[in-house]
Amino acid sequence: MTSIPGNEKQIRRIEARAQSRLPWGKKTKSALFAFFGIAVAVIGLLVLDHLSSGISFHDVKQSIHAIPGSVLLTALFFTFVSFAAVALYDVVAVETIAPGRVPYHISAMAGGAGYAISNALGFSLLTGGALRYRVYAAEGIDIADIGRIIGTSWMAIWFAFTILIAVALVIDPSRIPWILSFGPVVDQMIGLLVLLAVAVLLYWLSRRERTLNIGRLSVRLPSSQGALMQILAGLVDVAAAAATLYVLLPTGSVNSIPAFALVYVVAVALGIISHAPGGIGAFEATIVAGLGLGQNPDAIAALVAYRVIYTLIPFLLAIAGFVVSEFLRRRHLIAGPTISAVRMFEPLIPPLSAGIAFLGGIVLLISAVIPDLHHRLEMLADILPMPFLEMSHLGASFVGLALLIVARGLARRLWRAWFLALVLFSLGSIFALTKALAWEEALILALMAGTLLLFRDSFYRKPLGEHFSLSWGWLASVGTTAFAILWLGLFAYRHVEYANELWWEFAWDAQASRFLRVSVLVLTFLAAITINTIINGVGRGKLRAQPIPEQVPDFVAASPRASDALALLGDKRFLMDPKGKGFVMYARSGGSLVSMGEPVGSDDAVADLAWAFRGLADRTGTRTVFYGVGPERLPLFLDMGLTALKLGEVARVDLSDFSLEGSKRQPLRYAARRLEKEGISFEIMSRDQTPDIMDELRTVSDAWLEMKSGSEKRFSLGSFENAYLSHFDIAVLRKEGTIVAFANVWRGADNQEIAVDLMRHVPDASSVIMDGLFANLLMAAKGEGYRWFNLGAAPLSGLSDSHLASRWNRIGSFIYRRGAEFYRFDGLRAFKDKFGPKWTPYYLICPPGLATPRSLIDATNLVSGSPFEVFKR
Repeated sequence: MTSIPGNEKQIRRIEARAQSRLPWGKKTKSALFAFFGIAVAVIGLLVLDHLSSGISFHDVKQSIHAIPGSVLLTALFFTFVSFAAVALYDVVAVETIAPGRVPYHISAMAGGAGYAISNALGFSLLTGGALRYRVYAAEGIDIADIGRIIGTSWMAIWFAFTILIAVALVIDPSRIPWILSFGPVVDQMIGLLVLLAVAVLLYWLSRRERTLNIGRLSVRLPSSQGALMQILAGLVDVAAAAATLYVLLPTGSVNSIPAFALVYVVAVALGIISHAPGGIGAFEATIVAGLGLGQNPDAIAALVAYRVIYTLIPFLLAIAGFVVSEFLRRRHLIAGPTISAVRMFEPLIPPLSAGIAFLGGIVLLISAVIPDLHHRLEMLADILPMPFLEMSHLGASFVGLALLIVARGLARRLWRAWFLALVLFSLGSIFALTKALAWEEALILALMAGTLLLFRDSFYRKPLGEHFSLSWGWLASVGTTAFAILWLGLFAYRHVEYANELWWEFAWDAQASRFLRVSVLVLTFLAAITINTIINGVGRGKLRAQPIPEQVPDFVAASPRASDALALLGDKRFLMDPKGKGFVMYARSGGSLVSMGEPVGSDDAVADLAWAFRGLADRTGTRTVFYGVGPERLPLFLDMGLTALKLGEVARVDLSDFSLEGSKRQPLRYAARRLEKEGISFEIMSRDQTPDIMDELRTVSDAWLEMKSGSEKRFSLGSFENAYLSHFDIAVLRKEGTIVAFANVWRGADNQEIAVDLMRHVPDASSVIMDGLFANLLMAAKGEGYRWFNLGAAPLSGLSDSHLASRWNRIGSFIYRRGAEFYRFDGLRAFKDKFGPKWTPYYLICPPGLATPRSLIDATNLVSGSPFEVFKR
């Protein structure tokens, strides 16, 4: 409600620098990270193009058809072994971190399905990690333990990488590429020392239960048996995955098994960095360059087969599994174990549907850039005129790229993305037929559309007023995929000699010309999307406030909470009770809908309104946040599955026994008398008189803002707006008839509570002017019969620093005790303690887990504009 004099200018300079630097820095890092990934993919494609310059598309097709069936079956077997080992990662990790709390089949499916999705879509931490979080959170595992489970699983794979490199050094150090050699003997000794260190670690774990402490983070390590099982699972996973590719490669292409294993590990790592789905492009270039397979069409064919067997088939099997589970769920014919499986499946439907759309886009783009079958084109020539073929070819490529983009909306459960995806799949099926009679593609796209129809209930969100933009990560994924497919087209038509006439050649057999025109369309579309992302950013569009509904002032007047007057500020939106019993005032910040306080209205409507607001946030794909609520309704919010962060304490003075008498009130008596001696008088002007003094009040306000080098606040505090202030009585201090200080007065119904909002004074006012203003206000409120005077909040006050307290409480307590360099938190509480208040906690209500820090940042930005300001509020 107020601020304490101090080194305001220095604080505000710090805040201004931080506010201007941090967001741009974050955006720049995200953009650079995305462009770095694209650069890795493009370089990989250029290297691959150079190394395969002597190979034709026709040669690769023949090599693919020549792969023996027995080899394909062997590759499928190794793929199954690899994914079984991946599933074991999570089983062991869950039993280590949260023993007995998750059934084995659930943790196994979480590990296997999460990897299948992340391996196909890329962004392993975003897809696989987020999916595991949703699965384990549904089983009652908290965010800290979920992080430990994921971290333990990741440790297994890195242990496997390390052990494989060590084994390679021991077996054949002279033939390991990209590693600085110190001589065979030294290299072998290094490998042996690494293996010995692993053995020592296992022995150390066998002695007793061990815990790894990193700062305040503690992770319970697995037993020696569990660690050995995870290491073995990691070795089996990596070895089986590499074996899948190894058996597909032509005989004699691998001269050293250890060298091949190392090349494979590096290829996987570069593929992850590139952001491309499955690391396509970077992975292939690394394999071809590392093994020297550039001019071998059989090797390129093996890589294509590997992509189908190890990336595409597991992903499609995961989709098929989810389709079956959804089919069962709709018919309520579910046995007990299947219920658990479906509970796991449903959160994964959006990312899987995104994968379906992404895959559909890839199918259409690949079809648009590679040569069509001539006999089908001849059949089509007898049915359709030439313009239909040309337009269908361009239309198919446009639909393909659009599906890559729409996939992001499906991942966010957006209804319009689901509807648009259905339209695009339908158009894609038509274009597939009219451009080349590609009935196989048309059937695949129709099946994908049918799958989306089956998942209709999972797409219900309708965002509020946001502009179109892609995240940098998604843009990188779309860009690398498009570049990889365009390279495929260049590879397919490298035998065609370029000529300017190709751009304008329209004929049934002018397939290279159609590829050139498709390339221009795709690159132009990508450039437009990138420019839009740069201009509009990757955030959400501003959600405009709405006019204050005519019922709101009546609800505010009937509310016992004085702070509900913030509904009259004009910067919020309103969710009205359909029965006319109350409302929720809110605004959007980032990915959160933030309610200012709890719902306003009759007691029987508050719970319904809170749930309605929760539903609105869910439908619009945003997080539910209630800012600044008291402890009375915490059970309601906890029932919603939300969590509570204590922000501090609110000071309320009991006016029934308040007076200026006694030794504790001596500073207040002195301030009131000092104002009288200086000729400063106190008066409360009624709201009818407020318009008459508005110009004087603005003069004082402008002077105060200039003195503080600040700007108006919003949302949780009022700002100087004529329309807003006209709703309130104004407490003024006059000197020689001129207003030198003022505060607008909030009044709760039935004389329950009174408070002030804006408190401003001229720069040369008395040094005790704020103490004197409050002393007069409290005595006037007592005289009017009010029960409580609300002095406002003391941020971070009353948070526990016990080592058993929550992490948020310990952090907040640390800032409260050590934050004097930026702001005197203890001074604010001391100022309010002079009035002898009763302190009541107030909270931020938000979703738990990974959404908690994001919700806190969104609320901070909305309330204060920067992380520093929230503490001053």
